[in-house]
Parts: sequence; structure tokens; C-alpha cells
Amino acid sequence: MTKFSLLDHESVPIHEVMSEAELKSVLNEYSIEKEQLPKIRVNDPVIKEIGATIGDVVKIKRKSHTAGEADYYRLVIE
Repeated sequence: MTKFSLLDHESVPIHEVMSEAELKSVLNEYSIEKEQLPKIRVNDPVIKEIGATIGDVVKIKRKSHTAGEADYYRLVIE
């Protein structure tokens, strides 16, 4: 049986773990702390699949009717 990847489904947006440099840039841009970001649980199926761990920040690229594509950020929590 072939393994199905959640990320291959058309309804699941692109998820990627952010580098420290990229995260620092985003936090500075919005003048916020990491803990102020919206949260996503470590047991979320996509988070498990990409191998993110507690404390990582994930960038989610979603399609947008107005912007074409928009980035969303989530802090991985327990």
C-alpha cells in the first residue's frame, strides 16, 4: 500500500518550518514576540508530517482571492 501524503492534497496549503533568521525578520516586521503568534498543536497531522517540534514556527502559504497568496504563521505548542 502506498503512503498518502497530506501535503499532496489540493485542500492542504503549503506548510514549512521557518528558519531562525526568517522568523526574526517576521517578528520584527510585526513588532511582536514569538509567543503572540497563533498556535497549532504538535499532534496536528500536517505538523507531524513535516516534522515540526514544540517551539518551531510554521509558515503556511494559503491561496487568497484578494492577495493571490498569503502567508500565515503558527507557533507549534504541546
